[in-house]
This record gives sequence, structure tokens and C-alpha cells, in this order.
Amino acid sequence: MVPDGIPPLTEQTRAEAREIIARYPKPRSALLPMLHLVQSVQGYVSPAGIALCAEELALTKAEVGAVATFYTMYRRKPAGDYHVGVCTNTLCAVLGGDAIFASLKDHLGIGHNETLPDGTVSLEHLECNAACDYAPVVMVNWEFYDDQTPQSARALVDALRAGAPPPPTRGPSTLTTFKEVSRVLAGFNDGLGKEGVPAGPATLAGLEIAKQRGDVAPAFPGKES
Repeated sequence: MVPDGIPPLTEQTRAEAREIIARYPKPRSALLPMLHLVQSVQGYVSPAGIALCAEELALTKAEVGAVATFYTMYRRKPAGDYHVGVCTNTLCAVLGGDAIFASLKDHLGIGHNETLPDGTVSLEHLECNAACDYAPVVMVNWEFYDDQTPQSARALVDALRAGAPPPPTRGPSTLTTFKEVSRVLAGFNDGLGKEGVPAGPATLAGLEIAKQRGDVAPAFPGKES
């Protein structure tokens, strides 16, 4: 039984799952992208999605469910069109991440792992996104919005709710929906991979200093310098 408003998994989904499986020498290696494929259709890893993956990979539903519940990028209930994650790990937290998350909870009226009734935005507090050089960081559908404040984060979610998402700070200049980015994570190219700036000045500062100083990496052991 598919809940109201949730698209069913079709034979096309199954065919694409088999396409993913064919990429790997061992079928069960395809499980992670297959779970993203399920999310690209239904917006979360549903019981039907777990069953499909189990059938195609000759695994038990318990084995698939164990993986789906281990990794936080897999949702157990439908995510919003725009899944907003606020980093609350150490550096982001002390620079304002906790304040941003508290502000968004109050502004949206939802908490961690909750979604607005209209399905536009869901909210999550995240662990480190490896973007400490731009802390505090907010991510939307895994794209970066750097150097945020409570005010800018509220303006961001208001734009998302209005259907006018601003471009991410880095990466593609077009912000795609949660389902669309899930399809990319399943291994289906959306053509946006070369858009935008992959690394900003703060990320590259150490490299530039090393170049100015003439630093070079040490020779690999056993190799001539």
C-alpha cells in the first residue's frame, strides 16, 4: 500500500535498479545507489523500496533496512522538496550553527527530521559537512550555503518555500529538488556537475600560501625525489 501522494515504484524503477546493479562486479555493492533511486521516486526509503532492493539483490529486507537506517542521508519518511540541513558540529555550532537551527525551528514550526505540511521544506541538524572554512554552513539538498546567519537562513527557507531557490554558494548554479539530487546520487547524470565554483578562496588559502613559499610535497618512500 502506497501512502496518499507518494508515487508508486514502477517497472521503470525496477529496470533502472537493474541498470545500477549491472555497474558492479558484485550485485550487493549496488545497494547504496539503489536506495537513492528509491528516494528519487518516492522522496524517502519506503517499505516498498526496501522490498524492491531486497528482491533485486537477493538480500533480506532486514539486511536492506539495516543499511537504510545506518546512513543519515536516507530518509525514513518523505523529505521536503528542499531538505535543509544545519551543521551543528563544533566549529559551526560555536560560530552560530546552534542559533541558526533554533531560529529555523521557530520560524518554520518544525524540528529535526520534520517536514512542513505542504511538503516544501524539511529540516535536519547535521554533523560535520567538511566545510569548516565557511562556517556556519547550511546545506540544501546537499548543496552548500556558506557563512550563514539566523537572518540569512530564514530568508533562504522563505525563498525555498516560495519556489525561488537562490543558487548555492558553491557547486551548480541551479538548486535541484531532493528527488532530483537523489537521482544524481543514484548515478544518473543531470549535466550540472561542471557548473559553479567547486572550491572557494578560503578552501584554497593554504594551497596558495604553500605555492608562494615554494613548498613541495615530500617524495614518496622508495621513489626518487
